[in-house]
Amino acid sequence: MKSKDMMLAKIIRRIGFLTFLLLFLSSCKDKTSEPSKPEAQTVFKLLSAQSTGIDFINDLKYDQEFNVYKYRNYYNGGGVAIGDINNDGLPDVYFIANQKENKLYLNKGNLQFEDVTEQAKVGGTRPWSTGVSMVDINADGYLDIYVCNSGDLNGENKQNELFINQQDGTFKEMAADYNLDDKGFSTHASFFDFDKDGDLDVYILNNSYKAIGGFDLKKNERNKRDILGGDKLMENVDGKFVDISEKAGIYGSVIGFGLGVTVGDVNNDGWEDIYVSNDFFERDYLYINNQDGTFTESLENEITATSVASMGADMADINNDGYNDIFVTEMLPSEYERLKTVTTFEDWNKYQLNLNSGYYHQFTRNTFQLNNADNTFSEIGRLSGVEASDWSWGALIFDMDHDGLKDLFIANGVYQDLTDQDYLTYISNTEILKSMITTDSVNYAKLIELIPSNKVENHAYKNLGNLKFEKFAVSGLLVESFSNGSAYGDLDNDGDLDLIVNNLNMESFVYENTTMDTKKSNYLKFDLRGEGKNTQAIGSKIMVLPYNISVENQPVRGFQSSMDIRPNIGLPNDQNVSVHILWPSGKKTILEDIKVNRSLVLYEKDAKKTVLEEPGSEAKLFKKVNGLLDYVHQENRFVDFDRDRLLNHMVSTEGSKMAFGDVNGDGREDLFIGGSKGNTPSLFMNTRNGYVLKKSTDFDRIKIPKIWKVCFSMRTGITT
Repeated sequence: MKSKDMMLAKIIRRIGFLTFLLLFLSSCKDKTSEPSKPEAQTVFKLLSAQSTGIDFINDLKYDQEFNVYKYRNYYNGGGVAIGDINNDGLPDVYFIANQKENKLYLNKGNLQFEDVTEQAKVGGTRPWSTGVSMVDINADGYLDIYVCNSGDLNGENKQNELFINQQDGTFKEMAADYNLDDKGFSTHASFFDFDKDGDLDVYILNNSYKAIGGFDLKKNERNKRDILGGDKLMENVDGKFVDISEKAGIYGSVIGFGLGVTVGDVNNDGWEDIYVSNDFFERDYLYINNQDGTFTESLENEITATSVASMGADMADINNDGYNDIFVTEMLPSEYERLKTVTTFEDWNKYQLNLNSGYYHQFTRNTFQLNNADNTFSEIGRLSGVEASDWSWGALIFDMDHDGLKDLFIANGVYQDLTDQDYLTYISNTEILKSMITTDSVNYAKLIELIPSNKVENHAYKNLGNLKFEKFAVSGLLVESFSNGSAYGDLDNDGDLDLIVNNLNMESFVYENTTMDTKKSNYLKFDLRGEGKNTQAIGSKIMVLPYNISVENQPVRGFQSSMDIRPNIGLPNDQNVSVHILWPSGKKTILEDIKVNRSLVLYEKDAKKTVLEEPGSEAKLFKKVNGLLDYVHQENRFVDFDRDRLLNHMVSTEGSKMAFGDVNGDGREDLFIGGSKGNTPSLFMNTRNGYVLKKSTDFDRIKIPKIWKVCFSMRTGITT
C-alpha cells in the first residue's frame, strides 16, 4: 500500500467511516446552494441605464492630428449640470461630451429620464466642450445653459455657447448676442452678482494655450494680460456682458491654467468673493470683493500653502461656524503602490526657485483651508485625513446622510496616465524614441497605446466633526472609474441629495440617495425667488438654527459642473427650527418655529432691509497691533537636505530665540531677538514710543556662538 493510501486508512480508522463520509459529502456540497449574505445597505444606490434612461458615455478617440501629446487637457473630461429647464418641479440633467454631441435628459419622474437633445437643440456645434452652467441669464424665469468650449488647436471654432430657453422645450444659441462667445480655452464659468446691482455677472475661467515647456519660470508673467486667453470678469450691462477684468483687479495672464472657479462669501461681509484653482506652476488666486466694483487678490495674506496642480474646488462650511471653508483637489495617491509608481516630488532647489519667482508655497496634495474667521485660513488637509485621493478632478461638499455635517465626494481617474514612471522611463530610451520619431513625423498612436490606463476609486469621506473625516465605506460611491465632473441635486424630490458623475469612456453614474428611505431622516428644501434680474437669488445665505447649519446658494461647484439650484439641508432630528436668510440685496428673512421635512418657497421682495454687522466684530482675547516693532528675521541659506537627504522638513530654520527682560532698570521689559547663523542679534529697548533698536557693535562678536546663553542670562540673571 502506498504511503498516501496508508495515511487515508489511518484517518478513517480514527474518526470512523460514517464521520468521514459526512465530512467528505459536506466538502463536496454545492457552494452555490448556500444562502448568500445580504449586501450591506449603502447611502447611495447606483442605478442602471436601463432603469433611468440615462445612457450617456463621454466617448473619446484620439488620432494623429489631435491627442494628449498635442492637447494637454485631452483627458480632463466634461462636466454635468442639474436644473429644472421646463419648470415642472423636476430637475433635469445636461451632460458635456468632449468630441460628440452634448446631451440633455428630461426628468419624467421616479428617476426616469428621456433624451430630448435633438428637439431641444442643445447638442452644441463646437468640437470640444468642457464645463457647463445652468442660469437664468435673461431673468425670464427659465433656466438657460452656458457651455464652455476649448481644445480647438486652430483657434477658429472654440467659442463658448449660450443656449437661451425659449419656454417651449427648445433653446436658441445666442452667445454672441450677449458677448459671451469667449474664444479662449475656457474651462468653466460662474454667474453671480458681484456688484449687487440686481443682475448676474460672470467669471469666465480659461486655461492657457501655451505649452508648459515654453515658459521661463524665472520670469513671472502674472501681471501681463493676455486679452484673448486669460480669465475674464464680465459685467452685465443692460443684458450685454462687458470685460472689466483689468479695472476690477482680475489677473488674466498666459500663466493662468484655470481648472476650477469657486464663488462664495469668505469673510461674511455679504459680498461674494472668488477662489481660482490654477494647474501647474502658477499659484491659486483668492479675490476679496472690495464692494466697489473691484477685487483685491489676497491669497498670500490669508492662506499659508496651496496645492501645486490645483484642479476642482468647493467652498462650504464644514464645521458649522458660519464661515465658508475651501477644499482643493490635487493628484497625491492614497494607495502606496500608486504613490511609488506615478508620483514625483519637487526637490528643495526647484521649490525655492518657484518661491523666489513668486509662485508661493505649493505642495503635491489636496489642501483644506479652514476659515479662521479673521481673514486667515489654516491648511488642515492632513489633520482631517483628506490630503491624498489620487488623480482628483473635482470635490463636492454636501451632507450625504443628513447628520447635520457636510461630507466630501471626490471624482477620480485619468484615462491614460502620463505620469506613470515606468512609461516615462521606457519611452525615454533612445532606441524606443527612434522607433517612434522620425524627421518627418511622430507615431502618436504607438506612443499613446503604451500609456497605462488604470481605473481609480472615487473617494467619499464622512464628516465626523471636530475637523476629522474618514473614508465613507458605506457611501456606495467608492467605485473604480475614470470620473471627471459631478453634480448633486434632489432628482426625485424626496428630500435627500442624489449624485450624477460624468465618466470618460464608460457609462455615467446616476446615484440615488437612499437616506430618506432607509433611516429616520429629516430635511428642509428651499426654493428662493430673487428680486430684479437675479431671479434665483444666487448669492443668498441660509442659516438653520439651533444647528448653525449654513448653506450658500451658488450652483457652480466642483469641476466643470453645476448643482441643483434649490438648497437642500439635512437635519439630525425632526424638531422645529429657525431659518435666517440673507438675500443678495442685503435684506433678511427670519422664520421661527418652522416644521421640517418640507420645501419652502420664499421671496426676496417679502424680506426686510437689515444692517450687516462688521465681520469679526465679536470680542477677541488678543488684538494685533502694528508699528510697535520694526523687525524682520533673516535666515541663513543653509539647506538641511544637502546634508541629510532623508529629512522630511528643515530642522535648522525654526527661528530665533526671544527673551524679555529689563536691561536698563527703567521698569520696562526690553526685548532680545537672537540672530540666525551669520546674522547679528537685536536688542529692542522698551520706550514710550514703542520698541527702539539699540545700536551697538557688542553683539557682532556673537553672530555664530550659542545665542541661547544670552537669552538665558537676561531671563535669570545668571551668567553661563
